[in-house]
Amino acid sequence: MRYEAPQTLDQAVNVFSEFNGLKRILAGGTDILVQLRTDVIQPELLMNIKDIAELGKIELFDNFWKIGAGVSAANITGNKEFSKEWPGITEGVGLIGSTQIQNRATLVGNLSNASPAADGVPALVAANAMVEIVGRSGNRKSEILSLISGPGKLNIENDEFISHILIPRQNKNSSDCYMRFIPRTEMDIAVVGCGVNLSVEYNNISAVRVVLGAVGPKVIFSEEVSNSLLGASLNADSMSKLQEVCEKAANPIDDKRGTIDFRRKVAGVLAKRAVEKAYKRIMEDS
Repeated sequence: MRYEAPQTLDQAVNVFSEFNGLKRILAGGTDILVQLRTDVIQPELLMNIKDIAELGKIELFDNFWKIGAGVSAANITGNKEFSKEWPGITEGVGLIGSTQIQNRATLVGNLSNASPAADGVPALVAANAMVEIVGRSGNRKSEILSLISGPGKLNIENDEFISHILIPRQNKNSSDCYMRFIPRTEMDIAVVGCGVNLSVEYNNISAVRVVLGAVGPKVIFSEEVSNSLLGASLNADSMSKLQEVCEKAANPIDDKRGTIDFRRKVAGVLAKRAVEKAYKRIMEDS
């Protein structure tokens, strides 16, 4: 196996794009190193991007946040300004593994695995975040829903890799939330996850994105679910309607961690709770 540790992003693009065999990126290594040890995968090229300075930054611009592929989960949750603006994304990132894992694992890695149950992804989609992809042909941007094609699969060329996540600045009178259901209290994979991004005007919901995780081959963003809340106030009727459309939107499987019917019910309950928590955050800050 060939090992490379480029020092700049340009060097990384050149190394990665020029190699045509089986290759993988090493950032946190919390998944790829386990796969290597257990012979799940044996890449011909392993490229370590941890030494690339620009990929290890969390940067704030006028209209968006830029999080590099080498930024650890702990660095994101420890960034007070980002966590205050995007508490829901921070909640999802904070659930990626144990404290030890948090110091190595990256949000880009969590996204790149394309797991339907990834905790970092629903809140990103709810925030309408995008990714920056680099390759032989230059840079391009992609919506996350378009990037993920299915479990473990990305719509990405062989010479490309994700360099950054781009998250828009949060709007006024807005907040987000991420919740999940797991069989145990800690250290488990989501049976259902839900990310919500909410805006309120005159006590009514003026904008909303509800995203479900672990109840389909990839995260689910449903216009019908989100539209069910537009213009509504937070009351028993609107929450009941939300639960109903979430249950219909969910497309889970039966496995040892939950039945289809159970997961659908949980999706509705989690969406209701996440909306209520995001709404409460807005009211507390107003």
